[in-house]
Amino acid sequence: MKSIAAAVFAITAVALLSPMPQPALAAIGCTLSNPAQDLKYLYPDITTYKEELRDLSRMKDGKALYSALKERLGSDLDPVYETYETPYTVYTIFKGKGIIGYVHGVNVPGQGGLIQVFLSSDPKTGAIGRIFFQRLESPAAKALRSKDFLDQFKNLDLADFYKHDYYRVAEPGNEKDRIERIKSPATDEKAQKDVEASIRGIRKNLILLDFFIYDHRFEPFYQQSRAALAKKKS
Repeated sequence: MKSIAAAVFAITAVALLSPMPQPALAAIGCTLSNPAQDLKYLYPDITTYKEELRDLSRMKDGKALYSALKERLGSDLDPVYETYETPYTVYTIFKGKGIIGYVHGVNVPGQGGLIQVFLSSDPKTGAIGRIFFQRLESPAAKALRSKDFLDQFKNLDLADFYKHDYYRVAEPGNEKDRIERIKSPATDEKAQKDVEASIRGIRKNLILLDFFIYDHRFEPFYQQSRAALAKKKS
């Protein structure tokens, strides 16, 4: 674990001295540029944090998890930013000896370029705390970073996204569909594409956290939605 006071030096030293596995060098990961500052912003009560690298290609059943990621996202994976060897960094946040949160980020391609979106997650419920964009190459950047837009995701979890898959097909307009209620700040079609890419990135974050941290806690909601849709179509 790293104290906030020593974090910048420690991370710089690790970056300079630690050899990286070859697959991680070939793939494009997503890490915080200034973890000490960024984590303090997300968790003002932080005292220490732990930084862990996760790589599906080095995990048991990694290929199955990679296929599961694509399936649960409901879209193809980008050949540059979403490869099987892409490394992911999970930050565990401590106050004293207690875990008060997790932080994770992903890369997703947008219309204007690369989007790097990070979120904080409640260690007990898996719900979203705060979201921020570390990198956002989009004409809609100001609108996407607005408090009004990002606050709509607070307290949502992966179950809400899986339920949305069912509602949008089987029961459009259902008031229980919390994702459908999210208001887009886009003013044109190109900006809307980046809104959709950003929401996809938020969903991707939650799926990977469910793999890495929450031991597939939200998988039953995915399976229930699939089963309900299959029954509806039949």
